[in-house]
Amino acid sequence: MPLTSTGILTDAARADGVGVAAFNVITLEHAEAVLIAAEAAGLPVVVAISENAVKFRRGRLGPLAAACRVLAEEAAVPVALHLDHVESVDLLQAAEGTGISSVMFDASRLSYADNVAATSDAVAWAHERGITLEAELGEVGGKPGHPALDAHAPGARTDPDEAAAYVRATGVDALAVAVGSSHAMLDRTATLDHDLIARLRAAVDVPLVLHGSSGVPDDELRSAVAAGMTKINVGTALNIAYTGTLRSRLVAEPGKADPRLALVASRGAMADAVGALLRVITGVS
Repeated sequence: MPLTSTGILTDAARADGVGVAAFNVITLEHAEAVLIAAEAAGLPVVVAISENAVKFRRGRLGPLAAACRVLAEEAAVPVALHLDHVESVDLLQAAEGTGISSVMFDASRLSYADNVAATSDAVAWAHERGITLEAELGEVGGKPGHPALDAHAPGARTDPDEAAAYVRATGVDALAVAVGSSHAMLDRTATLDHDLIARLRAAVDVPLVLHGSSGVPDDELRSAVAAGMTKINVGTALNIAYTGTLRSRLVAEPGKADPRLALVASRGAMADAVGALLRVITGVS
């Protein structure tokens, strides 16, 4: 099936009051697992590649993006490709021509004025090329390379009035907001501010994005979508399934050298995790 765009999926979902799942991938097995689960569920999905994943792949976006594009074009469900948490302008511009239809440009560490200026430039560049741009206001905690920001710290949450002004000033197509989640959580104990989500939904006219969703329990995710969250980003949950299964298989079978035996099991574990989260996020049983 031809690639679809993230904007088409998120705009439709926002209008219908449902969620769209975006899964961050690092390896080919990650991407295959996402599409195995999406096809089994008959649901559209966003496949996301983060700046950190590109760094892991020795700074080269092209090979992983090309593999994801081929998998997406061969999938039986609509698939969009997304570039996530980009701070480098060079990487933003590397998305052109790869099949990536959306980029999350992350200037949230900058002052508000500098965030607006940098994001506005990114939006202008992206829109000239038919790419939609997501940005972040407030700061979702747990990002690599910096001290973790407490999701409940003063100033961490996104202010609805500031969000409305930010969207008007930058022209972004989607907005990642800080409402209580945190990146890289290994347990699912995050509590979200659903009243804040509803106020943000009313304040801005673009889809809201929840980052750090792996640490959010199922009922909290359902309530977040009901309150107005549209795009739900998941990454760590796949890595937990991947590494946990890989570790147990390698320990259980020390005499085997063929990595495919453990990788097949790990891919299956990720597909199971993706399938369960897809049903929660989209509301499909």
